[in-house]
Amino acid sequence: MNNYYFKVSFDRFYPVLAFTMNILLYVLLSTLFSCSSGTGKNQSTQPVLVPIMELKPMEVNVPKTYVCDIQAVQFVEVRAKVEGFVDRIFVDEGQFVRKGQNLFQLSSNEFNEIVNSANAKLLQAKAEAKGAQLEVDRLKVLVEKNIISSSELELAKSRKAVAESAIAEAESMLKNARTGLSYTTIKAPFDGIVDRIPFKTGSLVTAGDLLTNITDISEVFAYYKINENEYLQYMRDKVGTDSISEEISLILSDGEVYPHKGVFETMEADFERGTGSIALRVRFPNPDQLIKHGASGKVQMEDKLEGIFLIPQKATFEIQDYSYVYLVDKENKVRVRSFKPLQRFGLFYITDGFEEGDRIIYEGIQQVKDGMEISPELTPENEVYDTLFKA
Repeated sequence: MNNYYFKVSFDRFYPVLAFTMNILLYVLLSTLFSCSSGTGKNQSTQPVLVPIMELKPMEVNVPKTYVCDIQAVQFVEVRAKVEGFVDRIFVDEGQFVRKGQNLFQLSSNEFNEIVNSANAKLLQAKAEAKGAQLEVDRLKVLVEKNIISSSELELAKSRKAVAESAIAEAESMLKNARTGLSYTTIKAPFDGIVDRIPFKTGSLVTAGDLLTNITDISEVFAYYKINENEYLQYMRDKVGTDSISEEISLILSDGEVYPHKGVFETMEADFERGTGSIALRVRFPNPDQLIKHGASGKVQMEDKLEGIFLIPQKATFEIQDYSYVYLVDKENKVRVRSFKPLQRFGLFYITDGFEEGDRIIYEGIQQVKDGMEISPELTPENEVYDTLFKA
């Protein structure tokens, strides 16, 4: 009886006891979770130490480079003016020659015969003119003595005029023949270097065939192109001055800087329709003849920028072609700021639109987000810019 009563009492009390234990367990777990959450909240609200930098306006000389086409100050194609066989070649490829020095000799027998024929015709014309003059003198005496009429004298004078015109024609033919003969000897038009010689001794050349090129590379021209905006800026800078005194550097194809500086000389008259660019010319001395005609390189000049700001690339991030930095306000809170880079210079961007004293996150932009409070650590100015310039 007692056992049965105890069993019935326990069965009734067990659900209440289980429910009470569950409530106590829930309260205990809630308390532990609250304590744990509270501890994490205290830790997350502690400001993160982040390096920052302070912006200031600067003045920098930014190098600007343009691909250029290099040409000799003088470059002439030496071509044959008459047809003939190459009898002699007086020079070799790559040889330096002086103005008027013989380069090639073409066969000249045919032209010698033309000269001799023209000379003979000239002698004949002179003889005929002399005979006509004697006839005029003889008839003049007879006319004065009234032996013959004056009409015969006038006829003789006409024959003399025809003979004299034949002399002029013969002299012209002789001059042309001698000119043709002179074309068989090809001479250097100026001091320069002989290029490749495609025709060898015994080759038949015709009028217009290229015998070689002569180049004068004591100085060279570098042609480069700029767009219309750069042209307008250049012209505005030139206002009030006769010329641009800036010395221009030349970077050769191997990346080395040419030791001699160049001077701007002139530009083309019109813009190219397709590209909208205009070509400028710079003259460089070439005393060692290091640069050859047709070489390639880059002209480099400095563009002076004032009142601009240098933003390290590592302090920026991009979203859909827009550039951003994290700006730190007076309360050390971070906010996102967009900016437009003017151009790159090494490992930083050149830009404007900021204010002197603005502070931006220098390193660790992955640790922060918009609206977050940080503990800023100012990076020394020399460390920021020395690192950039050395890079």
